[in-house]
Amino acid sequence: METAELKYTIIKNREQYEQYCRQLEYLVSQADMTNLQDEIDLVTLLIEKYDEENNTFNESDPITLLRSFMNEQNLKQQDLVSILGISKGYVSDILNYKKGLSKEVIRKLAEYFKLKQEAFNRPYQLV
Repeated sequence: METAELKYTIIKNREQYEQYCRQLEYLVSQADMTNLQDEIDLVTLLIEKYDEENNTFNESDPITLLRSFMNEQNLKQQDLVSILGISKGYVSDILNYKKGLSKEVIRKLAEYFKLKQEAFNRPYQLV
């Protein structure tokens, strides 16, 4: 009996993790995602499992994490204003560690970046 090659497997190392993250970004950037939803869900699940087992979110505070996502997706502060429905001043205060993330902002960030809320709901030092 011939075995089919699996398109995705459990993530075993950082290189594979980063490859799957790039693949997920590609999938969600497609204009017609309806026929890709199962694949998006599967890749997301595999990434989340690796994140939980390797505590990748614990490597950086929520603002560093947010900044890296903004960088990867070429988002500006103005984009966050519309994504989060908050003022430009509030976005600036968040990014400069002057104000913490509200529950509502955490929920919207998690939803937008397809992450669990815990990724943004961790303590960090304000200035």
